[in-house]
Amino acid sequence: MLGAKLLLTLLAMSMILSASVVRVRDGLPLSASTDYEQSTGMQECRKYFKMLSKKLSQLPDRCTLKTGQYNINFISSLGVSYMMLCTENYPNVLAFCFLDELQKEFITTYNMMKTNTAIRPYCFIEFDNFIQRTKQRYNNTRSLSTKMNLADMQTEIKLRPPYQISVSELGSANGFSHVPVGEYKGTGKISAAPHQRLEPVTLPGIVSFVLSLLCGALNLIRGFHAIESLLQSEGEDFSYVIAFFLGTAACLYQCYLFVYYTGWRNAKSFLTFGLICLCNMYLYELRNLWQLFFHVTVGAFCTLQIRLRQPQGKAPDYNV
Repeated sequence: MLGAKLLLTLLAMSMILSASVVRVRDGLPLSASTDYEQSTGMQECRKYFKMLSKKLSQLPDRCTLKTGQYNINFISSLGVSYMMLCTENYPNVLAFCFLDELQKEFITTYNMMKTNTAIRPYCFIEFDNFIQRTKQRYNNTRSLSTKMNLADMQTEIKLRPPYQISVSELGSANGFSHVPVGEYKGTGKISAAPHQRLEPVTLPGIVSFVLSLLCGALNLIRGFHAIESLLQSEGEDFSYVIAFFLGTAACLYQCYLFVYYTGWRNAKSFLTFGLICLCNMYLYELRNLWQLFFHVTVGAFCTLQIRLRQPQGKAPDYNV
């Protein structure tokens, strides 16, 4: 009870200033509150909003950036990030309760297909109506005192506190990062960081993944049958067993390359497809033409999907 009173006292001296909804993969602003103040401090925070929107795919799903007299908090879920700007003394638990409400309403109102296929900035600007109503409620101590239960969010924040982003991680406010130039120039590819995210999965990609798993399972079953035949007949060729298991490994490795980013990913996928072709050429006596065609076609299809699903590059500047 005492904690709730303290939060309400702090709230009387602080406020939420603005909020935005941004797509994680490319920083496209989907909606935002439309009442930005024009003070110098607020203009500086808008620059930090822009810089954060370009790095969302590289950051944890719950973060806080302290910029002096203002804090920027955000949460990310299902490819969408919910960001808010508040004064530095605004209670942390209320800030993330506010973001949690925005997230629940946005997910309820708009399906993932709409958010993933959106092209124009601020194409869901009508969501600002909900942002404004919620912001006014969170800036009003009397309206919050009977409508909120802070215990769950307090517990969650204690168990999993937000990651504290430093300004140095983003770079200077004029948009130049402190990341060494060598990571972006002269390599001809995006840095192969362990947390590098790939572009969202498409329906053809899912189909290729499932078919590749199916081919791997078929090769594995035929491999065990070949072992049984080998044990029953001394004349059976053990190399067929090796070919089946190599085919299984190649199919599973293609699935891995489709899901995860690794260095030389495209080259590895082409080499893996070559191994699939060699294994099926060796097994032509044990398979009919349609079976060979199916395995090679699936391998080629999966290789194409690996090639199409590239790492997420630098987000466009949408002037968030």
